[in-house]
Amino acid sequence: MTIGRATAPDAPSRGAAAGLVVLFALLAALSATVGIGAVGWLAGLAYGAVLTGALVVGARRTGLRRLGAANLVTLSRALLVGGVTALVAYSFERPAPTAVLVALVGVALALDGVDGQVARRTGSTTALGARFDMEVDAFLILVLSVYVAGPLGWWTVAMGAYRYVFVAASWALPWMNRALPPRFSRKVVAAAQGVALVVATAGILPASVNLVVVAAALVSLTWSFVRDSAWLWRAERAHRATVAATTHTTPLAVPVRRRQPAPIPASVSA
Repeated sequence: MTIGRATAPDAPSRGAAAGLVVLFALLAALSATVGIGAVGWLAGLAYGAVLTGALVVGARRTGLRRLGAANLVTLSRALLVGGVTALVAYSFERPAPTAVLVALVGVALALDGVDGQVARRTGSTTALGARFDMEVDAFLILVLSVYVAGPLGWWTVAMGAYRYVFVAASWALPWMNRALPPRFSRKVVAAAQGVALVVATAGILPASVNLVVVAAALVSLTWSFVRDSAWLWRAERAHRATVAATTHTTPLAVPVRRRQPAPIPASVSA
């Protein structure tokens, strides 16, 4: 049977499907070595299904015909995050293997800067790639913040929840969707979250030190979000002021009455 172009899956769909197969193999390897249980399988596969669907939909909306090298690197990171998700989910039943968990997280974070460099060097930077990279980072931070909540307290989940609270707020307040100016400090704060959570996950420092490190990272993240939100609000106020000034200075149109033609006498029309 020959599959025509109209019915054949596109390259992003094939890439996402291949990623799902690789994730299944990773979960099987973790299950056979350290164990992830049924809850780990469920969490990992659910994550993979959402990842695949979101990637395919995003590619079709943006007209992306192939993933490219940079997105493949990001997809590799995303698959590692799937393994981390399975281990963290299973940690609610029994202690997770710290060495394996930290190794997966470490490789995922190490690859964080690789996809961006590949995109710039190959001239394949896209809006989808940037969004894909950001969402993978955000979900990894969320999963790790849930994991360290065990020894440190559930306040740590705020680190992972900030991104999703911001997205939810932008649905209600469209002005929060405005593009933010690039800032190096924002990258530093984002990197600090990963470092702090990895240190706390590894458990190589005393609990009191981990508490201070993660709390400091949360404070810096809060400062970053407050500053960005304030900038967005000031930009919105400036935009409203400009619109209002333009509206007040534009002269009102004066209605012009059209001259009606004189009625034709009945004798002429007849």
